[in-house]
Amino acid sequence: MSLTPQDGGGRQNRRGADGDRRRRRRRIVRWSASVLALAMAGTATAGYLYYEHLNGNIKKESLNIGDSKDRATKTKANAAGQTPLNILLIGSDARDTAENVKLGGARDIGTAARADVQMLLHVSADRTNMSVVSMPRDTLVSIPTCTDAKTGKVYAATADTMTNASLERGGPGCTVATWEKLTDIHIDHFMMVDFSGVVSMADAIGGVPVCVDANIYSHTSTGHGSGLKLKKGTTSVKGKQALQWLRTRYGFEDGSDIARTKAQHMYMNSMVRQLRSNATLSNPDKLLGLAETATKALTVDTGLGSVTKLYDLSKELKKVPTNRITMTTMPFVYSSDGNRVLPRPTDAAKLWRLVREDVALDGKDDKKTTTATTKVTDKAAADDRIAVQVQNGTKSSTESAVTGRAAAVTALLVGKGFAKAAADTSALLSEDETLVRYPSADLAGDAQRVAKVLGIPTDQVKKSADVDGVTLVVGADWRSGTEYTADDDTTPASANALNASDTKACMHVDPDYTW
Repeated sequence: MSLTPQDGGGRQNRRGADGDRRRRRRRIVRWSASVLALAMAGTATAGYLYYEHLNGNIKKESLNIGDSKDRATKTKANAAGQTPLNILLIGSDARDTAENVKLGGARDIGTAARADVQMLLHVSADRTNMSVVSMPRDTLVSIPTCTDAKTGKVYAATADTMTNASLERGGPGCTVATWEKLTDIHIDHFMMVDFSGVVSMADAIGGVPVCVDANIYSHTSTGHGSGLKLKKGTTSVKGKQALQWLRTRYGFEDGSDIARTKAQHMYMNSMVRQLRSNATLSNPDKLLGLAETATKALTVDTGLGSVTKLYDLSKELKKVPTNRITMTTMPFVYSSDGNRVLPRPTDAAKLWRLVREDVALDGKDDKKTTTATTKVTDKAAADDRIAVQVQNGTKSSTESAVTGRAAAVTALLVGKGFAKAAADTSALLSEDETLVRYPSADLAGDAQRVAKVLGIPTDQVKKSADVDGVTLVVGADWRSGTEYTADDDTTPASANALNASDTKACMHVDPDYTW
């Protein structure tokens, strides 16, 4: 069929109309894309500005301002390349603002800040568990030489000083240095908050449930006490009331700083449960409010001083299940005058060792396989022909070396037939556990024979290039006695462990402070 001019024109008109519609759609798409791009750019700019605003809120200081010789060595990575995280949490009693003065009950602005709350938070290398160790503020410790990073002022080392005084000697970096000197645990970061920060954070969270077994009013006729007033049972505290809970000593149990530490553990455990179950973290507005509050409240080390790094840290902490978080207090004994505390011999050293060795304080670690020993290809020599050097390694982070310990164990070996045993008094070492070292495979049999006679486990027999012959290092786990008992990895009962999933924990109220 032939087409008439009218038919052809109709098709041409339709083609033209279709083309116009296509061109219009393309223009609309291009316009929409441009508007969307501008909107996205505006949002990105606003987001960037807010990100920078939050970064500007964060206060930053040096991580460690102590002598380099007192610094602990960072823990080596495990077989999977993972390393544990150690973060020191510091609660400052600073009266540097009118609000902090009011909350702290002081008269004047500017009194030196002290570290009234100190907790070492240890996250395992595999992120399966978390351990927290509190040190009571009344603990007497040795504080190393610290240099204020801002002013250059040098604070001389001191002994038998309350640990909370470390903060006023140049800042939180001195508190970190004090912990490393005492525990030999490498600290990766610190986070510090003051009175007003605690109040604002508690408000932002929306309240934290706490429990007392009787009505409590922390107040004395002489004006002492936090002012905390609660009814028996569970109450959700926030703002000033949360701060009062954390500061209460008069009214809890025996009125000591130890009881206050226990109350702080209950609060933190409850806060963790609250944050993980509360809608705060899924509500954008509340989450932004919490971010604003947290960044204003915190002082952190320079290595943690950005929103991105804090967010990355929060993701690492979130990996740990609530039922694998364990709160403990440093095992202690009272000082001779009864007014201060000291690390408890053996128990405190054991707790520090467990943290250093990344052992979970809840006792739920998978059983560790015994270290493989070197295959012995030759028999051990007769006992009376094995030369053994005995060294004193009983010095620990909390105790001085036991005088004459190498000589005492040498006499023990001689009595067991090792006539060539000799005490090496050239140096006092520091080893948490007793070791038998040997330099080469041909002495492995002799080393294992010594260990067997003394009851030392085979995984404590180690090849070492630091010795010339079979060497017994008497460690801090064998400070006395003639029988060696291998240490285990259980948390000392004196550490008063409390699991974060325990919802029944309740503070005991001193009957003198009820109403």
